[in-house]
Amino acid sequence: MTSSKLIINSALRAAVNVRSSSMPKDVTKKAVAMLSSAPSGGKHTLPDLPYEYNALEPVVSAETMTIHHTKHHNTYVTNLNVAMEKLDAAVSAGDISAIIGLEGALKFNGGGHINHTLFWENLCAKDNSELTDGPLKVAIEASFGDVDFMKQELSSKSVAVQGSGWGWLGYNVRTGRIECATMANQDPLQPTTGLVPLLGIDVWEHAYYVDYRNVRPEYVGAIWDVINWKVVEERLVAAQK
Repeated sequence: MTSSKLIINSALRAAVNVRSSSMPKDVTKKAVAMLSSAPSGGKHTLPDLPYEYNALEPVVSAETMTIHHTKHHNTYVTNLNVAMEKLDAAVSAGDISAIIGLEGALKFNGGGHINHTLFWENLCAKDNSELTDGPLKVAIEASFGDVDFMKQELSSKSVAVQGSGWGWLGYNVRTGRIECATMANQDPLQPTTGLVPLLGIDVWEHAYYVDYRNVRPEYVGAIWDVINWKVVEERLVAAQK
C-alpha cells in the first residue's frame, strides 16, 4: 500500500468484498468500522496543543509537556497508522488471523491517541482553571455530595492504578450521574465501560516523572490546579443531550 492511498477508500472496497466472504461477521464488522473511522485524509495526525508547552507550569513543566506530546503521543499516532494500514491489507486479503492479531495494537495505540487528545483539552493554565456555578457543578454535587469529595475519590483511585493507566471522570448516560473510573494502560473509557469521558488524568509515569519523579500522589494532587473546567462542562452538556 502506498502512502498516498487512502485507507478510507480501501475500507469501502473491503466492506463490499467481505459481504461474500466466510469470515465471522463480528470480526469483519469491527474491522471495517475501524477502517471507516479513519480521517478524511486516511491518516491520524498529532493534534496541536491548545496552549504553549510552558502554559501549565509550575504544575507540569515545559520539558514534560514537550516530551509527552511530541514523543509519547506522537508514537501512538504513528503506530496507530501502521496498524491501520496492516488492517486494511488484512481485510482486503480476507486474513482473519491477521485481523484478530492486530486488535491489541489498535486498542493500545488507538486508545493512546484518544486518551491523550482528551487529556490535552481538559488542561489549561492555572489562572484559567476555575469551576464556576453551572451544570457541571450541579451534576458533581448530585453525584458526589460536593466537589472536594469527587476530587478525593478520583485522586485516590488514580493514585491506586497498578502500573500504568488513567483516572477518569465519566458520565453515565443510563443513570444520568457522574462516576469515577480507572482504566489500565491505554484502554479507552467509553468503548470499554460506556461512560462518556469528561476529565482524564494520565498516571503513566512519563506524564510526571521529570517533575515529580515517582511520587504519583503529589502529581495527582497538583493536576487539579490546571483542569479546564469549561471543557469538562462542555463535554457534560454534550453528553446530556
